[in-house]
Amino acid sequence: MQNFTNTNRQEPQKESAAARVRGFEEIYRYYSLAQVAPQAERCIQCGDPFCTAIGCPLGNYIPQWLEAIAGRDLEKAFLLANETSPFPEVLGRICPHSHLCEGACTLNDGYGAITIGSIEASITDLGFAAGLQIPFPGVTRKQKVAVIGSGPAGLSCAHFLLRAGIQVDMYERAAEPGGLLAIGIPNFKLDKRIVRRRFDILQQAGLNLHLNCEVGRDVEFAGLLEQYDALFLGLGSTGGRLPQLDHELHGNVFLSMEFLGAVQQRESGGKLERRFDVRGKRVVVIGGGDTAMDCVRTSIREGAETVTCVYRRDEANMPGSVKEYHNAIEEGVEFYFHRAPQQIILDDDGRLTGVEVLETCLAEPDADGRRAIKEVPCSEHCVLADVLILALGFDVEDYSFLPQAGIDTRHRRLVIDRASGRTSHPRVFAGGDCHRGAHLAVTAAADGRRAALAIMEQLLKD
Repeated sequence: MQNFTNTNRQEPQKESAAARVRGFEEIYRYYSLAQVAPQAERCIQCGDPFCTAIGCPLGNYIPQWLEAIAGRDLEKAFLLANETSPFPEVLGRICPHSHLCEGACTLNDGYGAITIGSIEASITDLGFAAGLQIPFPGVTRKQKVAVIGSGPAGLSCAHFLLRAGIQVDMYERAAEPGGLLAIGIPNFKLDKRIVRRRFDILQQAGLNLHLNCEVGRDVEFAGLLEQYDALFLGLGSTGGRLPQLDHELHGNVFLSMEFLGAVQQRESGGKLERRFDVRGKRVVVIGGGDTAMDCVRTSIREGAETVTCVYRRDEANMPGSVKEYHNAIEEGVEFYFHRAPQQIILDDDGRLTGVEVLETCLAEPDADGRRAIKEVPCSEHCVLADVLILALGFDVEDYSFLPQAGIDTRHRRLVIDRASGRTSHPRVFAGGDCHRGAHLAVTAAADGRRAALAIMEQLLKD
C-alpha cells in the first residue's frame, strides 16, 4: 500500500468520443485484476478514513476491500464490497464519486484520489466473472415482508432482508424491475444486464417479484397490510418538475424521464414514439445534475444537430458528477452557464423555436451554505431550440392509499423516523426519494438497508 508517489491515478480505459456516440454501449472498460491492484495499492490506509466516515452514505468498508484487492485476494474484496452495499457494481458506475468517497479521499489534495468507484465496480465484475457468489441462506424465517417499488431503495431493502432469511415479495408497476436504474439511467452508464443480474440473484435467494402490478390499482394496500408482517415503501420520486412557464406543455417540451424512458424502451426492443425523435434537431436541456447529463448525452447519440445545456449556476456548482460533465463536453455538448429560463418561444405557427434566458450571478451563501442566484437585469437573450428537455428535479406522486392507511406525508414526501425508516404506521417503513425527494441511488440504498435492519429488529426480537 501507499504507492501513491510511484503510481498515478489512472481512470479505466474508455471508448473515444467519436466511437461511443454511435451507440449506447457502456463507455468504460473496467479494470482487470492486474490493473486494479496497483490502483488500490495507492491507498494510504488512513487511521480515520474520510472516504468511509464522511464520504460514503453506506459507510462501505472501502480501505478494507482496497487492501484485499491490492493483495490480489479477489474473494475477500468481493465479500467485503457486497457486505455493506446491495449492488456495488452499480454504485461503482453511477455514484458521483467526486462529491462523495473520492472527494473525501486524503489523496484528493495533490496526488489524485484513489479511483474508488472504478475499483468498486471492477471488484464485483471480476468476482462474478470468477464464479463468486453472495451468501444467502434461503428463506429460513416465517415472517414475510412486502416491498413496494423495485428501485434502489426497494432493491436494497429486499437484499438485506433476504440476507437474514426473511421472505420478500416485491411489487413493481413497470414491466421491468429496477426503477430509476432500469428506465432512468442510459445504457452507456449502466448496462441493464447488470441490473437484471441483481434481481436474478435475489430471485434465486427467494425473492418473489411481481411485475406489472401497481399497488392501489392491481392490489390493495390494505390487503397487503393484512397479508404481511411489515411493508417497505420505495415509491421513488417520478413526477418531473415544471418551470411554471407558458407553453411548458408544448409537444416539443419533454420531461427528462419521458425522454430517457422512451429511448430506453426503444433500446430494449420497443419503438420510439415519433415525438421523441430528435434527429437533426436543436436540443436544449435545462438543468445541471446527472439527469441533465444523461439527457444531453442521449440526445447526442440520437443524432441531434446541436445539444446545449443551460444551467443557472456555474460549472463548480453543478450538482452532478464531474466525470459525466467532462464526458458530455467530449461528446460535443455545449454548456451555457449562469442562465435561467424565462419563457418558451413559439413562432406564429405554434412551433417551438427557442427559450429566452436571463443571465444570473451567484450571491452570498444561504443558510444551507449554497450560494443563492441573482438575476442580471436587462440581460435577456434567446437560445435557439426545436426541442426543450426539462431536467429540473422530481416530485413525489400523490398516492391516495397513504392517507387512507394513516401514513403521514409532508409536501407529498413520506415522513419517517430518521433512525429506523419507520413511518407513522408501526408496520410500514419507507426510504429513498419518496422521503428525500429526488436524490442519489446510494442514499436510497442506505435508506433501504437502514429500514431492513429496523424491520429485522422488529420482527425477529423474539
